[in-house]
Amino acid sequence: MQVKVAVGQWRIGAPPHFDDFAARVERELAAVVAQGAQLALLPEYLAMELAYTFGPQVYGDLHSSLAAVNTLYPQWRALFGEIAQRHGIYLLAGSFLRRQDDGSYRNRSLLFDPQGRHAWQEKLRLTGFEKDAKAITPGNALKVFDTEFGRVGVNICYDVEFPLFARAQSEAGAVLLLVPSCTDTPAGAARVRIGCQARALENQIPVLCAVTAGDSDWSAALDTNTGRAAIYVQPDRGLPDGGVLAELDAEAGWLVAEVDIAAVKAARSNGQVGVATDWPGQLLPGLQRARVTSFERT
Repeated sequence: MQVKVAVGQWRIGAPPHFDDFAARVERELAAVVAQGAQLALLPEYLAMELAYTFGPQVYGDLHSSLAAVNTLYPQWRALFGEIAQRHGIYLLAGSFLRRQDDGSYRNRSLLFDPQGRHAWQEKLRLTGFEKDAKAITPGNALKVFDTEFGRVGVNICYDVEFPLFARAQSEAGAVLLLVPSCTDTPAGAARVRIGCQARALENQIPVLCAVTAGDSDWSAALDTNTGRAAIYVQPDRGLPDGGVLAELDAEAGWLVAEVDIAAVKAARSNGQVGVATDWPGQLLPGLQRARVTSFERT
């Protein structure tokens, strides 16, 4: 099974109005659909670009930005649902900081199907920035989603740096992992990249990573953006030796490429190593705890 994917390296803009943002999203997604994309992936914190529409008194303050942008959730959901339905694609709409009943916000990625229906995955572990904000709380459920090309999982940025989330999704049948990301330092981008490659290796499934790009000095959340859109697979027979199926350069844009899920599955079954199937070997009773051992005299 092959699927053509479009992975965004989204340059953060400064839209005066929601309609300006919507027009750009529609234009760029139409362009990748014209190239045959069946699945499109946008980056984490994408919705925070909309803080600019409320003016400097709002976009210069994180808490004001969160509250203001949250009022646009119905329009956001409608926009991406309509685009997914119009083009008949699966669409991961970056992430949206959704207000909860207790006044906190959860970092939520909405996945739309070709009928415009949606489901979501929330971020499970918070970065230092998110903890320091004193307004963002983690989600508490790990999910997988059925698509025409197989079951998929979502790890939002920092979540991909933890092995057990993706492992649980893989064990639940995920054949593809989607990672919307936003990092503000080269070190942060490297951590996400290493996490993506590690999850691809451990679970022997493709990992798609979308990123924010460019500098936005006006934003309290998106001032500096690093990283590159990429598709990672396990290094094995029939797959790239370095584990990078495709990667964008430093310029913003879209990475459009074919992902051969069948070839990845074949390498998982008949490759040089079986990391995914050998995983339970780590859980043998004698290996679950490291024992301090003294040196013996020779």
